[in-house]
Amino acid sequence: MPGRRLFVVLLVLLMAVGAGVGDAGAAARSGVSRAAATPDHARYDVVLRSDADGSHWSGRQRVSFRNASDRPLREVYLRLWGNGEDGCGTPDTPARVIVSRVGGGAPGSLTVDCTALRIALPKPLAHGERTSVAFDVSITVPDRNARFGREGAYRFLGNALPVLAVHDAKGWHLDPYVAVGESFYALTSDFRVRLDHPSALKVPATGRTRTLPGRPGRTVTLSVADRVRDFAWAAGPFRTATQTTPGGVRVKSYWASDTPAAGVRINRADAVAAIDRFGREFGRYPYGEIDLVMTHQFGGGMEYPGLVLLGTTEEGGAVVHEVAHQWWYGIVGNDEYTSPWLDESFAQYANARFYGWDTRDCWSDVYWPDDSTALLTSSMAYWSQHRGEYHLVYTAGPCALADLERTLGADSMARLLKRYAQDHWYGVSTTADFKEAAQSMTGQDLGPFWETHHIR
Repeated sequence: MPGRRLFVVLLVLLMAVGAGVGDAGAAARSGVSRAAATPDHARYDVVLRSDADGSHWSGRQRVSFRNASDRPLREVYLRLWGNGEDGCGTPDTPARVIVSRVGGGAPGSLTVDCTALRIALPKPLAHGERTSVAFDVSITVPDRNARFGREGAYRFLGNALPVLAVHDAKGWHLDPYVAVGESFYALTSDFRVRLDHPSALKVPATGRTRTLPGRPGRTVTLSVADRVRDFAWAAGPFRTATQTTPGGVRVKSYWASDTPAAGVRINRADAVAAIDRFGREFGRYPYGEIDLVMTHQFGGGMEYPGLVLLGTTEEGGAVVHEVAHQWWYGIVGNDEYTSPWLDESFAQYANARFYGWDTRDCWSDVYWPDDSTALLTSSMAYWSQHRGEYHLVYTAGPCALADLERTLGADSMARLLKRYAQDHWYGVSTTADFKEAAQSMTGQDLGPFWETHHIR
């Protein structure tokens, strides 16, 4: 509707002039948006050393970044998600992630249960300019079987590394940590990580990794990861195997000694098939390598760029769902706190397609409470208060996408998803973006479809 768009642009310009805000007109003319997500083009340089069993890591971290907004950037925030479960700790048990000796800015007090640290920059950072902050970091793995936790001799360090918070049109995203689901929202960044550890420990990690000999009895695992949203690793006396998919992706498998062998075989085979299939359906996997970390008691699975944690039984695990997350959250990003369906429902829909499930009666497995105020597009603020309904993201969500496939036609749905992925490759998508993309595939008004499927 070009006429309406022209009207909106003129209205914005008139409002800017009337308010005496001359830079709004300049921003519009230059194509710069105040709402641009920032800080962006970040690079993390990290050097960490572990203790004897991988329970504690300490070292130095530096992050450089650019201001993408036309407003001067006067501060940044670090998210210390590893403190999410335990908050600020106790005198006897300090916080799990501690940042100290900050350089390049003045640190404030920890907020949001010690998961957010404000760093005031020494001077305003103008649009397009770069700067950096550096700090010491101490990470202690908690004694729980979780994405940041442990199982026997194995350590999982998901969401352990401090990362930059995002500022966009809504301001700084400083949402609280949730244990059910994810709170995470990050722009793609480059990581260069050096992990010094005992040689008895294998260390799978995000990115392309290689190992070098360290000091006697120690090994250095080096990782290079470009344009990823987070960095995760694990440590333990894993058994290992490596294979390359027909499409050229290296799949590195790590499993605990008590993990059922049949399940390991199934996960490895399904991962090899899924990474190439999703590459054809959504766009080629760009990272070259993915690590599977499998243990017997880990609950379900958890996705990180280039690395997934998998609870594995004799029947395998949720490997296909977690591999699908490499696209739906990893490559095609979203604010996981605000719109969890955009990654979980899409990953589960891809999972259903991979296994060829008959989705024509999938609603028979969905319980939608009659008195529920939930929308499929509800945020984690809602789901964390209604945990008994959170299954809808995994059940109603893929059913809704399957219904959309039947509405548009299989070929149109396939084109939609591939084009949508390409349009948001390494970017951030929203529900409004997806609805607009879907509507562009048909002359039928999809308004009633969204309303019927609780998508707003």
